[in-house]
Amino acid sequence: MQRQQLQFLTRWLHNKNRKPLIIRGARQVGKSTLVQLFAAQQDMTLMTANLERYPTLASTFASNDPEQILQQIEALPRMPAVNESALLFLDELQAVPEAIPALRYFYEDHPQLPLVCAGSLLEFVLAAHQFSMPVGRVQYLHMGPMTFSEFLLALGEDKLYQVVTEYQPSDEIGEVAHQRLLQLLRSYYFVGGMPEAVAAFAETRSYQSVSDVHNSIIETYRDDFPKYGKNRDQNRMLDVFNFAARNVGVKVKYSNISREDQSAVLKKDLELLCMARVISKVVHSHCSGLPLQASLEEKVYKLLFLDVGLMNAICGLNWRTLSQFDDLKLVNEGAIAEQFVGQHLQALLAESPNRELTYWLREGRSANAELDFVVALEGQIIPVEVKAGASGSMKSLHQFMAEKQAPFAVRFDAGLPAVSTVNAVVNSDNQRKDVSYKLVSLPLYLVERLGVVSSASAFSPSH
Repeated sequence: MQRQQLQFLTRWLHNKNRKPLIIRGARQVGKSTLVQLFAAQQDMTLMTANLERYPTLASTFASNDPEQILQQIEALPRMPAVNESALLFLDELQAVPEAIPALRYFYEDHPQLPLVCAGSLLEFVLAAHQFSMPVGRVQYLHMGPMTFSEFLLALGEDKLYQVVTEYQPSDEIGEVAHQRLLQLLRSYYFVGGMPEAVAAFAETRSYQSVSDVHNSIIETYRDDFPKYGKNRDQNRMLDVFNFAARNVGVKVKYSNISREDQSAVLKKDLELLCMARVISKVVHSHCSGLPLQASLEEKVYKLLFLDVGLMNAICGLNWRTLSQFDDLKLVNEGAIAEQFVGQHLQALLAESPNRELTYWLREGRSANAELDFVVALEGQIIPVEVKAGASGSMKSLHQFMAEKQAPFAVRFDAGLPAVSTVNAVVNSDNQRKDVSYKLVSLPLYLVERLGVVSSASAFSPSH
């Protein structure tokens, strides 16, 4: 399988000021496999030290002596020796936290040796660390599930992969390709982007095989609950876990999770799941300017789950039911499309310093307004709506454009790419106000190409 992060790793490897790299991400998103793919691609000698298997290395790493550490690693069973083409990979980093401060000395004393680290639940180690972090001497790579384009490549759909990844605003997509992409998008909604599930589907085309993989992954996450925090109630953690999957895109109210538990307790459980990267927050921003994170309302947020396939599995949605939904229902009912767009926006912003997702919410006595996402790309604030149908139904988007005057808005739906000028009337400060703006409509499967809308003027307006 090919992953987009291979390009990042190539840039990292050839950086003259290369630093040790820590790959951060949830369980089973493919961190270890990525490093193996990269080493093979670069024809490098991969030296993998699984720290979970060798916790006795803790005392060696505590010495902060790279020479001594390398000697001990070379002594591990079937370990190749350090050479000019070696890539050192410290896997399951969370098992030996002492290795993290030692990275500083590898950077200073052994800069010629490429060093990559990865681990599950690494955020728990970083949050509870009692050691000196190697600030400025390590680099991070944030990794999530496979994207839709990677899914296409795994299925051997090379031509459709090119349609998606090479799309430019002036391109036209043929109806046959469009319909096939929508069909495969529906399959992705069920399979999701967890590499094991994608591999099972690519090999068997069996949705039952995918369900078996999902169930195994979900059980693995549940088995991790005892590691999330001392004295946490495991049944309550399970309730919060299930709530998060079943309430994607809904503003969080702790009373909706449980009326028996205190808000502070439920908040802590949610934060632990966020640290484990099983879920993530989409926080309300007033969108007063860039960065969007400067005007956050931290207490107002909704949730995204790690992966759309796992989300649907927890919700009990089987393939037969999903396959019978029409496109409009898939977009407008439930959280499937919002989850899909959200996890791809996270992938799109993975290398951004402000990668936390935001949305816009205005709550009033007479009328509420809510935009699914607001992102910053190319120095511009871009409102994003996930909706099908006529522009007249997008009252929240009208309201946002009237108040914030963004250069254009983006709508993801099941239609072909188009640009139109929207004219509407909104109520603002108890006055009727005319608003006119450019609306860029994109099919959901092009969410990875959202960056190209920064040149949206290249679109030809639809008639």
